[in-house]
Amino acid sequence: MKLKKAVANRLPSIKADQPYPLGENPQRDAWYTAFFIENHLDYFSHPEHAATPEQVRFMVYTQEDERYYPCSDQMFEAIINRNKSQFLQDQYRSVLEKMLELIQIQIEDKLERSYLESLIKIKHRHETRDEIMIPSRLEKRLMTIFLNRTQIEDPYLSEKAARNQRVSKVLNSQAFQTAINHVDSSDLLSSPTTVTGIKELAENIEIKRLFALSVEKSLWESDGAQQLSEAEYLNLFVRQLTGNGVEPLLDFLGIHHKRSSSGSEQNKKILWLADETGEVMVDLAIINYLAKLGHKIIVAFKEGPLFTKVSIDDARRDEALSRALGGALLITEKRIGKSDMVKTLRGGYPVVAISDGSREILNLLHVSTTFARIFKEVDGIISRGPEQKRRLFDTHFQFTRDVFNISSSSTGSVEISYKPRHFEAVKFAHADLEQKARRIIEQMREAKKKGMTVIFYSGIIGSIPGKINIAKKIMSVGIQHLKNQFAMTFIINPSEYFEPGMDADDLMYMWEIVQTSGLIDIWRFQTYDDISQAFQIMGKKVPPEWVGKDATFSTGCTIEMNIALEVQKKHPEMQVIGPAKETFMRRQEYGVGKMYDRKFGAIAGTN
Repeated sequence: MKLKKAVANRLPSIKADQPYPLGENPQRDAWYTAFFIENHLDYFSHPEHAATPEQVRFMVYTQEDERYYPCSDQMFEAIINRNKSQFLQDQYRSVLEKMLELIQIQIEDKLERSYLESLIKIKHRHETRDEIMIPSRLEKRLMTIFLNRTQIEDPYLSEKAARNQRVSKVLNSQAFQTAINHVDSSDLLSSPTTVTGIKELAENIEIKRLFALSVEKSLWESDGAQQLSEAEYLNLFVRQLTGNGVEPLLDFLGIHHKRSSSGSEQNKKILWLADETGEVMVDLAIINYLAKLGHKIIVAFKEGPLFTKVSIDDARRDEALSRALGGALLITEKRIGKSDMVKTLRGGYPVVAISDGSREILNLLHVSTTFARIFKEVDGIISRGPEQKRRLFDTHFQFTRDVFNISSSSTGSVEISYKPRHFEAVKFAHADLEQKARRIIEQMREAKKKGMTVIFYSGIIGSIPGKINIAKKIMSVGIQHLKNQFAMTFIINPSEYFEPGMDADDLMYMWEIVQTSGLIDIWRFQTYDDISQAFQIMGKKVPPEWVGKDATFSTGCTIEMNIALEVQKKHPEMQVIGPAKETFMRRQEYGVGKMYDRKFGAIAGTN
């Protein structure tokens, strides 16, 4: 026993930027697993809190068997190596101090105050005893206790409203308006000679001035800024932009490049991660300016109260913030699907407001499906503040989209950081899927011109977890058998069009365009006889998991049967062949990012 303990103690420290080596030490493996469970980061232990691995991959590019965690590499190493680090203790202490300060500010009754302080300290000791808790998770738990015990809806409601009102007055003041529109000779040293060039120069000047203003805390932390003169604003505007993201961000926004006449090449879909109240008012000045340039911006707020962070409730009820949002579309749906998301992003609203679904600074394992899908769909992410920066930049993880951060540096400059998306990250935007659908439709038209019968084949592809490859093989073998039997037929095999990175909603969005084209003569749904025959052709017995299965087992096929019946109303000559329509009742909703029904998440285990 002593020898085993000595060997365990000699194990090298875990490095966050290297895959966790499972199997080297059972005790450490158990600690690693407990880290995810105790922080409510494990989907299979806490499905009501943590996102599925598939949803996380909408946002984070993980290697095979790699698990994402929502903290810095330094934090992860401190916890996983159990090294009793001062760094971790300092973070825990900071959380406690914030909570005790909140109690002091909010609770006047001495007995109630003493009770709450004691309760928070007890819970703090309990949660930090083993040093397995991420400080931001600890903060949320303590805040939840405070809110539940006091029944205070939002302890910083008045302070947040005051911050937003201060900045609103600043932005609407005559001195600021004069300063933001002021141009002197130094701004025109490289004066352009065309109207387009002059417009581009104006965009460059204005956006940089707004960025300079975005880190000026005095605007929202005190009333003094309302008395600033035009000259004082001009002094603020000369604040430098630093960091590796300055040029990439301006390029991303199209500020440095001439836009085409339509502007389509430069117009971006941007997810903007708002941070502090007050600060968000300057954010919205930037956002509204970007919207005028043709960009579409989705602003993400917190789901509920978190100190002075801006929440979706603030967007609804805070007068100054609501006014700044103007005619922005507010989305409250937490599980928006692909089709609805496409309609929203294509709609006439240049600015859209959503909740990220959490009450934490930034935890991609706890965000809503709506947030995750928008993250996946946009062209880039702009985050605000040093706390969000730590979670996005002080980690080895790369993301599926380009990520920027705008913060104040230690020298007072505006620091713009940039982390490019992982080079292997796949994006299937709705335009990509529509293009794929159009190519298939063109093939169908060509086939019909030749007098061929067009058959669409719907069958199981991903409805049995972990069996996608064999499902595709079954479908391909079965369809080839049909082709050998039938003359002059064009049979669409959906399994040939599946590509890595596509999720269920991607496929359904693409196929619905094809299926509603009116070009299908026969829509055939996979039967158990089809499956049994495919295994017979392959010279194999039907495995247990495939016995008795047919298209009715598939969530996708269930949705497609409903589509088929709607198409048949418009095109009654189309035949529908397969299991009885009445039997397509079992599968109704995909798990997020999965190829099979949500209810199979529990059955699938870790597949």
